[in-house]
Amino acid sequence: MQTRRIRPRTAAAGLGACAALSLFAPLLSPTSATAADAPAELYEGHVQVDRDKADDPKKFTGQVFDDVNENSKLDGDEQGISGVAVSNGVDVVQTDGDGRYELPVRDNMTVSITQPSGWQVPVDEDKVAQFSYNHLPEGSGDLEYGGIEPTGDTPKAVNFPMIESQASAKGEQNCPIASDTQAYDKTEMGYARDGAVGDLADRNDYGACGVLLLGDNVGDDLSLNDELRDIYSQMNGPVRVAPGNHDQDYDAVDDAHALDTFRDQFGPSYFSYDVGKTHFVVLDSIEYEGKANRKKYKEKISQDQLTWLENDLKNVPKNAQVVVATHAPILTHKEVVVDNAKDFYDVISDYPNAVTVGGHTHTQENLVAGETRKEWAAAGIEKLPNTQIVAGAVSGDWYSGGLNADGLPYSFTQDASEPGVLTLEYDGASRSERYTVRNESDDHQLLLGVNSPEWRDWAQKAQEWQDADKEGTAPKEISERVVTREDLKQGETWLTSSFLAGTSDARVEVSFDGKAPKQSEHTQPGKGEALAKGWEYTDPYTASQNLRTSGNVGQSSSHLWRTEIPSNLDLGTHTAEVTGTDRYGRDFTESVRFTVVEDEAAAKTESQKLLRQDGFDAQQKKEVRDPKGLDSEEAQSARND
Repeated sequence: MQTRRIRPRTAAAGLGACAALSLFAPLLSPTSATAADAPAELYEGHVQVDRDKADDPKKFTGQVFDDVNENSKLDGDEQGISGVAVSNGVDVVQTDGDGRYELPVRDNMTVSITQPSGWQVPVDEDKVAQFSYNHLPEGSGDLEYGGIEPTGDTPKAVNFPMIESQASAKGEQNCPIASDTQAYDKTEMGYARDGAVGDLADRNDYGACGVLLLGDNVGDDLSLNDELRDIYSQMNGPVRVAPGNHDQDYDAVDDAHALDTFRDQFGPSYFSYDVGKTHFVVLDSIEYEGKANRKKYKEKISQDQLTWLENDLKNVPKNAQVVVATHAPILTHKEVVVDNAKDFYDVISDYPNAVTVGGHTHTQENLVAGETRKEWAAAGIEKLPNTQIVAGAVSGDWYSGGLNADGLPYSFTQDASEPGVLTLEYDGASRSERYTVRNESDDHQLLLGVNSPEWRDWAQKAQEWQDADKEGTAPKEISERVVTREDLKQGETWLTSSFLAGTSDARVEVSFDGKAPKQSEHTQPGKGEALAKGWEYTDPYTASQNLRTSGNVGQSSSHLWRTEIPSNLDLGTHTAEVTGTDRYGRDFTESVRFTVVEDEAAAKTESQKLLRQDGFDAQQKKEVRDPKGLDSEEAQSARND
């Protein structure tokens, strides 16, 4: 069994929403004290704007330059940088031999550069990368969270500083992606800080690539952006930020201004950058339907973005490693998510090494190019053209459930995963990836349980109790590690393995009591089948905790394996050792002990003993958070599926 790594406890865990955020800084010390120093090539600076009148107000001009003295000013002895892509959100041009560029002016645009490999753009005091300028002459108008102040007429020049970086030129890169921090208040921001964000602060392996926040960074309340910046200011590399549906100005009239506050505080809503041999693209896959429709949106990539993406990729070799990151994933194991997925896939069709990464669904999935699914085919995607990764969530299942030994909500996701961060790993021209669970080592990849007829019966009753708003008496809690002799004889009692690193070409084997291992069945192999959904396709370890607390259980997973438990096991305690081998040949091993009892009466007695040992004493009052995130449309959809 893996030993849980306990983060130093702080009094901040579980801070109430009324707690002053001034408490955050000193409480970060247990993590920040052990964090590596920021890389020397990471420097603080800003984009230089010459506010004089433009020679031609319909043309946007400037230079990209080598900021040798790191003062964010184009000094007389500093050189321009040629061949850098600059965009107005549709057009993409490359700088000339002197680093100069010229672009058509659009009424509402963000001008940004694509950081080339071997260079590093400056960051602000919170480590947020600085590589863009907003042009909105009249400003956003009266938005609750500020939007963009009037920028006035076209400036004479906007110059983009960079410095040379040996680190960003290296082919070997680690690139963390932190999706759905989605804190609705300061308490939840504290949970993020002491969980997956703290893990990132402890790491020193991603300095050149930095951290990408993949949307739903806060939960509708954009005043929490300052707190978000504060907790991510501890990163040991640049921070880039993508928008999600909960990062919108929901009082904006239409989609054109729905991300004005985001653009003002973080940068463009879509952009690209190069690190090592990899081209990263960030797209906005949320189309806001307007103030009149009360926060409604579609998962869709705008035509302007698709045009920009085509133009952006013209500068990228066809055989390059490409990452396209979008808040709403293009698809999941359940369905095609983005409305115009086919149009998007057409744009990247010449890039076989492109991988798409999404968040939004608070699931953790790795779907391999070439897989087929009945639901995808019905939506016009006959075969998955590019690998799709869903990056899990910093918040897990919206910070739900009772508090664990670290003082953080369990927050098990509805697809049997845990809060964490995805890391894309590049070794020259090849890619691998890992999902690191909050406060755990990289080796923590298996969640094990026993799925028996008795457990499924309890789960159904518990779900009905949850669906009835917990009216009446809850069904008597049972442990998922107890099984009766009769259930074993009936068959269909499985040892389930939620293998977080698992893909359709991974392998899981189980050895019962030290005997020869058996190969497990992947419940969702991506071979044209329909969605495998039901209690028999559910991980009982995470589902049991959720059914006792939040009730959010999806009854399906892209990374669940199961092995039938031998029907002739003797009464008493048994051990199952599970080894998962991922597609890169990495082995992960965990063990679980379960007990075979004579009948249901014995099962109830043994369950109460195990529940007490596990900290789930039925007589003990458990703290359960009722996260606002569960009111979101995507969460309600997940619960209803």
